[in-house]
Amino acid sequence: MERKLFGTLPNGQAVEQFTLTAGGLACDILSYGGALRSLRVPGRGGQTVDVLLGFDSLETYLAQDKYMGALVGRCANRIGGAAFELNGVRYPLAANDGPNHLHGGLSGFDKRMWTAAEAGDDFLTLTLDSPDGDEGYPGRLSVQVSYRLEAEGLTIAYRASADRDTLCNLTNHAYFNLSGHGSGPVSEQSVQIFAERYTPAGPGSIPTGELASVAGTPMDLRQPTPIGAHWDDAFPQLRMAGGYDHNWVLEGQPGVLRPAARAFSPETGVALEVWTTLPGVQFYTGNGLDGCPAGKGGAPYARRWGFCLETQLFPDSPHHPDFPSALLRAGELWEHTTVYRFPPV
Repeated sequence: MERKLFGTLPNGQAVEQFTLTAGGLACDILSYGGALRSLRVPGRGGQTVDVLLGFDSLETYLAQDKYMGALVGRCANRIGGAAFELNGVRYPLAANDGPNHLHGGLSGFDKRMWTAAEAGDDFLTLTLDSPDGDEGYPGRLSVQVSYRLEAEGLTIAYRASADRDTLCNLTNHAYFNLSGHGSGPVSEQSVQIFAERYTPAGPGSIPTGELASVAGTPMDLRQPTPIGAHWDDAFPQLRMAGGYDHNWVLEGQPGVLRPAARAFSPETGVALEVWTTLPGVQFYTGNGLDGCPAGKGGAPYARRWGFCLETQLFPDSPHHPDFPSALLRAGELWEHTTVYRFPPV
């Protein structure tokens, strides 16, 4: 494993980059935000394709606001009204997305320094201690995220525990472009999501609480569909979000590793399979990437140049008792796994 200095924070802390290798794959991970900076996989004709958007300097990571490749928490996605109630106590949170709370707040886990607890040629374990009251959340949360690269793909295993009842919903915010990180919009790449229902959203992209059928709508991605085929349709949910930025209710039993989504680039022949133990996945088509700083090699990242498949509990779950709960009881273990597999070309 290659381990090197990537940059230095204004407070003097050193940020490292860890490079994992396995088979024909290689992956760069930063200790800042636990960010996936690069994932190089075999493409058609023996070419190597870097399928992740990322940046060349720490200064750019500090300046951007796109959660580029980062671990997000303590609670991923949105919490309506930037507050929740737990055990009869109301906890106000930072309103960093209009009136709502997004991806852990003003200084979420994406902006933290993670500690490398273990590292080897093909694995890396990062840890983070989130103190009681951090960003408004109760309880001290201890987090461990393990990356393992194999010839088949990358596994991310999440573990967390707390000393008080709290919320926990961890994910990774990788932006994929299977034609290569600097190749342009992902409109011609295809996506398939193994879900018959999704959670429609109202103002601010806060779920209404409904679990709606995808049938007969542009949200029906049960068969491989070009990503750009419907993203500008006159469908209220897509108009509101400027494209896809919604949570799908995955088929199968939560807690069991099962397929969530599949994507494919006809240009490079690279296919991506996403497997997870979590109940939902947020499919986001990079509608807000305009204004993004230049990426690796000066690539001019712009709107819809990448897509995210963020495995998760459902957004705003504290306000929807019928949604899978983000409640983590004191002394219990929050444990989930997501796998990004790349079948042979």
